[in-house]
Amino acid sequence: MSKLGFIGASGLMGHGMAKNLLAKGHAMAITVHHNRERVADLLAAGAAEVRSPAVLAGGCDIVFMCVTGSPQVEAVVTGPEGLMAGAKPGLIIVDCSTSEPDSTTRLRERCAALGVLFVDAPLARSPVEAEAGRLNVMVGADGQTFDRLAPVLRAFAENVIHVGGPGSAHVIKLLNNFIAQAICTATAEAFAVGQRAGVDLTKLVELISAGAVNSGIFQAMAKTLQGQLDGLKFELDNARKDIRYYTHLAESLAVPSIVGEAVHQSLSIASALGYGQKFVPSLVEAQEQLSGVRIVRR
Repeated sequence: MSKLGFIGASGLMGHGMAKNLLAKGHAMAITVHHNRERVADLLAAGAAEVRSPAVLAGGCDIVFMCVTGSPQVEAVVTGPEGLMAGAKPGLIIVDCSTSEPDSTTRLRERCAALGVLFVDAPLARSPVEAEAGRLNVMVGADGQTFDRLAPVLRAFAENVIHVGGPGSAHVIKLLNNFIAQAICTATAEAFAVGQRAGVDLTKLVELISAGAVNSGIFQAMAKTLQGQLDGLKFELDNARKDIRYYTHLAESLAVPSIVGEAVHQSLSIASALGYGQKFVPSLVEAQEQLSGVRIVRR
């Protein structure tokens, strides 16, 4: 088995990924930052602690990263004690973060000059599925690299999808998240309008649940009517960052992004109102504040 490294094991998604990799028998080293409680079980299960990404790169065949976004990825890879500082030819760096495609391209080219492969493999589903080893992973890589990585990825993923060549996975991920956040934003707005109009929102949920408009994302938002604001465990500010990446991508391709910009502004307003550190369903709370209605059961 390949010797693995993991950066971001204390995160909501990273913890479950690292836990399942260890459970499948992979030797693993991790970097540990401030939140040691989140990785105590990983260390107890046999993960080795190293002091920096550079040290991690020097002793591993494959290094996984699951961090917030492109600034953090770039720091981990290119910083003074980053992965490139300790990388050996043949190392594979797998970026499971949601990153900007342009940044991914630049990092891939810089790593290639060292004989290092940089692979984009972002995630779908939630921390619940991460802990259960049932994530969806989209992989941008050539066929040979995908064939090597797929058995390792299946340690924490139910579905491993080869979406195309290098860089394509981060594009697909942004498209996926744009569609998801558009549903979230539209649902929160519809709830506010419906409440102002005086209709029973549970009947709207009943209707949608029985038809083609239904989805897991809609059901997560519908739980806000019962007071549950964590049906979708994805921080609102992270969602805002992802949609900003999406609108940047659309702009770079000279494609109008009317809906994308509206979704981004909805998330930005919610963040400005103080909901950025809460989960995405708090878009409904933001709509309450904007429209002066009560939607969330309290």
